[in-house]
Amino acid sequence: MPWWFWALAALLVAASYVGATSNRLDRLHARLDATRAALDAQLLRRAAVTLEIAASGLLDPATSVLLASAAHEARAAAGDAREAEESALTGALRATFADPAVAVTLAADPSGVSLLAELDAATTKVPLGRRFYNDAVRATLAVRKHRVVRWLRLAGRVAPPRSFEMDDEPPALGSVLAVTNGGTGDDGRTSSHPGGNAEVGTVAPDVD
Repeated sequence: MPWWFWALAALLVAASYVGATSNRLDRLHARLDATRAALDAQLLRRAAVTLEIAASGLLDPATSVLLASAAHEARAAAGDAREAEESALTGALRATFADPAVAVTLAADPSGVSLLAELDAATTKVPLGRRFYNDAVRATLAVRKHRVVRWLRLAGRVAPPRSFEMDDEPPALGSVLAVTNGGTGDDGRTSSHPGGNAEVGTVAPDVD
């Protein structure tokens, strides 16, 4: 076969590879945007529930001010400062609920136990959302390091993504909720027990 046939074949293979790499990079950037939006929503939900708890009147004034201040700072933070402020909110929540009596006080009130369940759900979702986002960052950076991506500028002018680093260890609320919700079904309604009266379930549905 003539040389031009092999040259054309090599050109087609190269073009196919470049096209596939470009499409993969586009999909990774879309995944990056989606996971970041989900993480932002989860962080905002955590701050919102914290503010509701601070304004509930069920905690002492000093604790309410601590939580409200940390939640406001986290919601208002932007750029590099956001990681530090979200970590500060995590620390404030852990410090508040380090004493089980605080969670027990909330759980003793019907509205308080609903807020407690929402906070538990929100603080559990944040680490998952951050992990998914950081996984997307790592995958995107790995592709952007390929020579063909750099030489042909397939990423355009889009800045390389950064992982989101923060303290996201949730406060220990599960044990109090387990005791409070003993005998309730997964749908928040109390199941009937022989020889006993059903109690009203007070767990609010998880709100994203």
